[in-house]
Amino acid sequence: MTTFIQGFKEAILLIWSLDPTLLEIINHTLQVTLWALLFASVLGVPLGAMLGLTSFRGKGFVTTIIHTAMGLPPVFVGLVVYLLLSNRGVLGDLDWLFTRQGIVVAQTIIGFPIVMGLTMSSIQQVNHQYKTELLALGVNPFQLVLTMIQEAQKGIFVAIASGFGRIIAEVGAVMLVGGNIEGKTRVLTTAIVLETRQGRFDLALALGIILLGIAFCLHLVISGIQGRVATTLQ
Repeated sequence: MTTFIQGFKEAILLIWSLDPTLLEIINHTLQVTLWALLFASVLGVPLGAMLGLTSFRGKGFVTTIIHTAMGLPPVFVGLVVYLLLSNRGVLGDLDWLFTRQGIVVAQTIIGFPIVMGLTMSSIQQVNHQYKTELLALGVNPFQLVLTMIQEAQKGIFVAIASGFGRIIAEVGAVMLVGGNIEGKTRVLTTAIVLETRQGRFDLALALGIILLGIAFCLHLVISGIQGRVATTLQ
C-alpha cells in the first residue's frame, strides 16, 4: 500500500512538473494508439457489419478464424511484423522497423479482429425483421450496412472501446517491433517494463497510473461520442 501511495505521489509530481521525458513518452503513446485505433476501426467496423449481414458457404469457418484472431498472442503478432519489416522481409523497403509506424502496424493487427468480431456480433443481434423491412424498401447494400451500423451503434462503440483497451495495453509486440528506443519508440507500457527491470518501482507505478488515467480519459471521450450519436439518432 505504501508503494502505491508513493507511486501515486510520484505520478502527480511528474505531471505537475511537466517533465519533458514523460511528456514525450505520453505523446508517443497517444500517437501510436490513436492511429492504430483509427485504422482498426475504419477496417473492422464495415467488414464486421458486412459479415454480420451476409450469409455464405463457409461463414462458420470464417467466424472461427475471426474469433481465433481476437485472441492472437501479441508476441506472435510482433514476431510476424518484425519479420515482414526486417531487411529481408517483404516490407523491408519501408524501413519501418524500430519506428512508430511499425508499432502502429502491429497494434492495428492486434486491434482489428477485436473491432471486427464484436461489430459482427452486434450487427447479428439487431432484429432480423428490421433487415428484411429495409430490403423490402429497396435500399442498396451500402445503405443497408450504414443503417444497420446505426442500429447497432452501442455495441459497435463497445467494440471500438475494447479494441482501444487491447491496443493501449500492448507490450510484447511493441517491444519487438519498436525496440523501446528512448526519444523515438518508447511508450508508457515499455517504459513501465524498463523501470521495473531497473528496480525503480515507484516510477514504474507512476507511469502505470498515468497510463490508466489516459485510458480512462479516452474511454470518457468514446462514451461522450456514443452519447452524442445516440442523441442525434433519436
